Amino acid sequence: MTRVMSASSDRPAAGAGLGDKDFVSRLADAGEEALQRLSDLPGGQRAVSAFNDLRSRVDELGKKVRGIDALEARIAKLEREVTALKKPPARRSAPRKPSS
Repeated sequence: MTRVMSASSDRPAAGAGLGDKDFVSRLADAGEEALQRLSDLPGGQRAVSAFNDLRSRVDELGKKVRGIDALEARIAKLEREVTALKKPPARRSAPRKPSS
């Protein structure tokens, strides 16, 4: 196992190897604690609700953007079909009647 060392000395950095908690869960815990502190501040509840609204809007935009690739493929296909329809049909030369 690799240990994280602090820049100031050769001892492990604070929090490097806290048992069962991995980095992601520690980060999530710190984020939850920060949000709790933020909501306790005056006007903090409004800020937390604004962040939640922003998160939901970003999620909606992400869903819409993922659908753009499929739409672009459909448009390209339709453009090819329209181009094929616009081309004039190849003129067939009518068989000539022999002149007598």
